[in-house]
Amino acid sequence: MEPTPFQIGLQAVLFGILASVAVIGALVTITRRHPLPAALSLIVTFFGLAGLYALLSAPLLAILQILVYAGAIMALVVFVIMLLNVQDSDLPVNENVGKSVSLALAAIAPVLLIFLAVIGKLPGESTLANTPVPADFGTIEVIGKFLYTNYLFAFESVAVLLTVALVGVVILAKRRI
Repeated sequence: MEPTPFQIGLQAVLFGILASVAVIGALVTITRRHPLPAALSLIVTFFGLAGLYALLSAPLLAILQILVYAGAIMALVVFVIMLLNVQDSDLPVNENVGKSVSLALAAIAPVLLIFLAVIGKLPGESTLANTPVPADFGTIEVIGKFLYTNYLFAFESVAVLLTVALVGVVILAKRRI
């Protein structure tokens, strides 16, 4: 079933809104001096990404983005920030944040323009847009089988890495208290 022009227009508007939320949240994250507002704006970024996943017909990824990243991991990050009890006097003074962000954007802009120019000159229509999606695409069963058969070592390695990082942060925080 082909989408109507209204559905395509609505998807484009929703994509613009959600992408803007994600990008603005990311910019606020990197420009905050104190880590707590940065962590909270990162949560906004995660919600924007979850919305983008939902638009891409990946509801499992959208739900996992909210539950795992915006929920569990960010709760852990906020807990560690509160445990460390960072004061404004402990933070370095960086008055050139706007200048740094502007320089970074100025450096990225030519690369983005070249990328868009190359994409515009590619021959023919994209075959990915016309490829039918399987009925079981994105289901928990398919993703679980794929994750635990093809990427089991990487999955377990990330779990161990996150556990070691958490233990290290708690040890550092206890040493300081």
